[in-house]
Amino acid sequence: MPRKLQSRDRLRPVDLARAHGLSTQAVRNYEEAGILPAAARTPHGYRVYTPLHGAALRAFVALVPGHGHRCAASVMRAVNRGAADEAFRLVDESHAQLLDDRRTLRAVESAFRDLEPGTVRASGRAHASAARDRFGGGVVAEPGPGGTFIGPLADALGVRPATLRKWERAGLVCPRRDPRTGYRLYEEADVRDARLVHQLRRGGYLLEQIAPLVAQVRAAGGLEPLQGALSDWHGRLAARGRAMLTGAAELEAYLRLRETPPGP
Repeated sequence: MPRKLQSRDRLRPVDLARAHGLSTQAVRNYEEAGILPAAARTPHGYRVYTPLHGAALRAFVALVPGHGHRCAASVMRAVNRGAADEAFRLVDESHAQLLDDRRTLRAVESAFRDLEPGTVRASGRAHASAARDRFGGGVVAEPGPGGTFIGPLADALGVRPATLRKWERAGLVCPRRDPRTGYRLYEEADVRDARLVHQLRRGGYLLEQIAPLVAQVRAAGGLEPLQGALSDWHGRLAARGRAMLTGAAELEAYLRLRETPPGP
């Protein structure tokens, strides 16, 4: 049988709302959504909240910056229905996503550093020379300064030429065509884009996710202007990681309060 609430245990919706800069309707909505445990009602139908509801709301508000609204809400619903293992799984998945984001950032930074067009240019010239020998000294286009053909570029990246053609169809690389031979000629900017796409693909990005970043690189005129964006990306990931720690502390406090036996 629920114990009779003392006056100091009673909290009005407005008390919870003011503590977190929310509206009273938002507090009621969170209860209806299962983010807060169900509140007791007075004989006149008014909601009566307790310190347990305050702890639940603090936990939810603290979880949102690190895990996002949807994940935080799912965690709280799981806890409130007694499914703590489900809540922990959701938290673990969110941490895993942060780790994946860090790996992607490292992949992007690696792509920025991994720009050695000289190696690809030399390979392109060797490819042209071999082609002349193979075709009896016929006319075979030499790549221009900073340029290469699809074969040596594919070899340098460790991908198939068909993969480069797929990236071209997706608009991620845009080689020009030699007017005499029709060969694809990848100039320095194309090589840069291909290397960036390759690194992001290795980081698990989908082609449609890569397209906006490649567009940013092109709009900025290269990789160097994006160094500030990388620094900001680092800062956002660090803030998210720290927010997860804050959320974990408040969630633990809420779990402990739920486990505390009611007083006399």
